[in-house]
Parts: sequence; structure tokens; C-alpha cells
Amino acid sequence: MSEFADPVPLTGGRVALEPLAHRHADELRAVVAEGGLHRTWYTRIPAPDAVEAEIERRLGLQRQGVMAPWAVRRLDTGALCGATTYMNIRAGVPKLEIGSTFHAPSAQRTGINAEGKLLLLTRAFEVLGCVAVEFRTHWHNHQSRAAIARLGARQDGVLRNDDVMPDGSLRDTVVFSLTAAEWPAARNDLRHRLTR
Repeated sequence: MSEFADPVPLTGGRVALEPLAHRHADELRAVVAEGGLHRTWYTRIPAPDAVEAEIERRLGLQRQGVMAPWAVRRLDTGALCGATTYMNIRAGVPKLEIGSTFHAPSAQRTGINAEGKLLLLTRAFEVLGCVAVEFRTHWHNHQSRAAIARLGARQDGVLRNDDVMPDGSLRDTVVFSLTAAEWPAARNDLRHRLTR
């Protein structure tokens, strides 16, 4: 397994990213059930009864060297509150995407996402030497688009009719990226936001 697909533990002041494992299944079932999160139509969040299969899918992609999956744990309560990944890993460039992320509604707007992304971006740029990190989301996922922009990523474009969603609708995918040259300013801004 390449270093890129190794989900090493990452810890900040608010959040700990733990290598995803089957032992996280019960807690993740509670996360996706909270507020009906799994029924969000413009994203792919597993239903409670599909969590185990989603964990296995992510671990399978890790074994192939194209994904590094983490479970997200908030440190104030100790509760698991989501999941995230490095995906579409291209170690030869080097470049990757941060995606397949979801957080329980109770963890949103708490700084957990921002700190988790700070940990992931720091590893990507400062340990793995990435030249760019990409983010992709559904055109209709306005909350995600705004959160990605707050990270300092810039919108590269929109891939029209790029994917088919589970309900059969077509997804327009908004592509963002953050380059290594942009990272220092983005890092400073993230750190500043987290101290407010």
C-alpha cells in the first residue's frame, strides 16, 4: 500500500481522524440516521443498513491504493460524527481528492469540518508533497460548495451530466482545487478561523 492510501491517525484540538475500520459501523449507523442525513438527495450517504457495505467498499479501495478512509471523531464528546477520505489518488503526479465526506448535523458548523480539512490538507501538502488537492460536489449541494470555498479552494469548473445519482437524476459536478502555491495562505486562514 502506498503512503497516500495509508490513513494514519490525525488529531487536532476538536477532532481526531481515525483509520476507518469495521468496528466503526455501529457509531456510523447512528451518524447517518441523525436527522435523516442519509436521505439527502444530492449526495451519497449510506443508509443505516448500508453502512457496513460502505465501510467495506472504502477499505477495498484502500487495498487497491486509490483511497485512504477515515472515521471522524469529535473530541469534546468523544462521539464519532462522520467519515472522510483521500480518494482518486494519483501518487505519480502527486495529487488527490478529499471527498466522500459526511458529518452528522450536530457536528456541522462547529469547526469540526474545518479542522478535519486542515489536518488532511496539511498531510497532503506538507507530508505527501501534493501539487494540488481537488474537491468535487453536486451543483445543488450549496452547503458543501460554500464550505469548500471557505477552505480557500477555487472553482475550476462544472462537469455537466457527469454522474447518475441513486435516484436516477443526473449530477452536475462542481470541481474545486487548491494548489501547493495557494496552500500557505489557505492554511493561515484556516488556522485563524479555528482560533476565533
